[in-house]
Amino acid sequence: MPRTDGIRWGIAHIKSSYNNTIITITDISGTETIAKASGGMVVKTDRMQSSPTAAMAAAKKAAEESIEKGIRGLHVKIKAPGGHQGPASPGPGAQAAVRALSRSGMRIGIIEDVTPIAHDGCRKKGGKRGRRV
Repeated sequence: MPRTDGIRWGIAHIKSSYNNTIITITDISGTETIAKASGGMVVKTDRMQSSPTAAMAAAKKAAEESIEKGIRGLHVKIKAPGGHQGPASPGPGAQAAVRALSRSGMRIGIIEDVTPIAHDGCRKKGGKRGRRV
C-alpha cells in the first residue's frame, strides 16, 4: 500500500468486455459504492458501448462524482470476462478508462488484473464435437 499523504483512497473496478465497459468506484474496503458509470450510459448506439471514447467519458463521469465525495486517489482493478468461456484479455476500453481517470486529477496507485481464471471446473458447452455452424 503506497503512502497516504492525507489522500482518501478508493478502488476503481473496471470491467471491460468487447460489448461494454463498466466502471465502479468503491471505498478502500470495496464494500460501499461511491460512483458508477458505463459505456452504455454515455453513448447512444449499442455498438459504441465498448469503444475507448465511451470508456473515457464514463471514467471522467465516475471520477467527477467521486472527487465530489472526497476521494483523490484510486487503486485500479481491471477485469476481463475470463472464467471458463469469456476471453481472458480486457476489451478496448480498459486502457482508455485508466488514462481518463489519471487525467481527471486522480492519483493512481496500484493497477491490478483481477480476471477470473478457469481451473478446469465445468465442461464447456457445445458437446463432444464442438459447436457446428
